Amino acid sequence: MVDARVKAGAVAALVLNAFVWGVSWWPFRALQDQGLHPLWSTALIYLAAFLGFLLLRPRALAEMLRTPALWLLAISAGMTNVGFNWAVTIGDVVRVVLLFYLMPAWSLLLAWPLLGERPTVAGVLRLLLALAGVAIVLDTSGSGLPWPSALAEWLGLAGGFGFAVTNILLRRLHRVTAGSRLLAMFGGGMLMAGGVALVGGWQGSVPPVPALGVGGVMLAIALAGGFLAANLALQYGASRLAAHTTALVMLSEVVFASLSSVALGAAELTARTLAGGALIVAAAAWSAWPRKGDRSGAQSPE
Repeated sequence: MVDARVKAGAVAALVLNAFVWGVSWWPFRALQDQGLHPLWSTALIYLAAFLGFLLLRPRALAEMLRTPALWLLAISAGMTNVGFNWAVTIGDVVRVVLLFYLMPAWSLLLAWPLLGERPTVAGVLRLLLALAGVAIVLDTSGSGLPWPSALAEWLGLAGGFGFAVTNILLRRLHRVTAGSRLLAMFGGGMLMAGGVALVGGWQGSVPPVPALGVGGVMLAIALAGGFLAANLALQYGASRLAAHTTALVMLSEVVFASLSSVALGAAELTARTLAGGALIVAAAAWSAWPRKGDRSGAQSPE
């Protein structure tokens, strides 16, 4: 009974994480409506999360600073958040989330040079399935290859690539404490988003931080608290479930994002998107499905 309750709690924690990320597009868009660019939103929100977590785990900072591999984790996590948060703010949410979940394909390609894991026949088939789905989603019935046609689509792909790198680095950093890993990821989101925003501001493409009203400030604080809770929930859930179970539960993010964005008019479910999305989700689910010899292990936070 105790094991069943622990597993149920772990699954609930993962669903909470997926829900926060799946509906995060709405507060980012609400803040953008008040003049706050999603890059600045990300930087400020992760600054608050970084400081808040630092108060909870002050020793994590010293370990983060003396572990160079955590700096790489900060960069990849920052890339993930910059790509995803910016993309869902300016693009079709469903298309962005589907392109983001090309992540298992990136993982297959990166695991060979970084972890020495040679791709299997099944892995290559999953990659082809995911790529077929992406081609259908991006196809505009025009001539030539179905390349991303908007900034949001490129950002979604980049965010998924960063997430794949983050997953691989977390596997290599399994001996490092969870607190220092999480602090590095919050710090990466803060510094990467802030750095890109500063460059964009210098070029004139990113407006400066406006004076937010009380509602905007409260929304930003609530979003920061949500991300902090979501990442803590993922650390809890992923450490108590098999990696494939974690990955399967996390696919619920696609459902949360799709339902919320379509209901609020931030996405359009066309037949092409549904068909391509089905292939991408099938490839991700296949990648996460338990196989002979699988063992429990943590799955990375976003």
